Amino acid sequence: MTFPDRIERTLQLAHPPERVWAALTTAEGLGTWFGNHAEIDPRVGGQAKLTWDSGDSATLTIERFEPPRVFGYTWPIHGLPDGDPRRTYVEFTLEPTGTGTTLTMVESGFAQLPDAEEHGVAHAGNTKGWTNELGELVAYLDGRP
Repeated sequence: MTFPDRIERTLQLAHPPERVWAALTTAEGLGTWFGNHAEIDPRVGGQAKLTWDSGDSATLTIERFEPPRVFGYTWPIHGLPDGDPRRTYVEFTLEPTGTGTTLTMVESGFAQLPDAEEHGVAHAGNTKGWTNELGELVAYLDGRP
């Protein structure tokens, strides 16, 4: 039995790529829509640290940083214990359009989880998570609380 390895979402945004890029790659942007606080060292090999008011946190390791087109990072897999070395890779690709930006987000690497329960928790949790987080990104870009 094979499990889905990736989650992919494409959004049409009425904002220029530079504005979307800033939302993805600055502490102000990330700390508003993707967490409650963020710190970022915006370079390949740098890290972004996100924290939520709930006490949750995540550390992202930047793998691709090609302003204002591609931002990619690895991060821990949802549902695995702290210290597990497996990571998924998340990549945002921005394409300018006549009216704004096409944003494509792909998270891959779930096939590392051959156990059905682990895979189900991670893939379903992140699928739901991206629906929420990308909705918050749109609200942030549109200036809505």
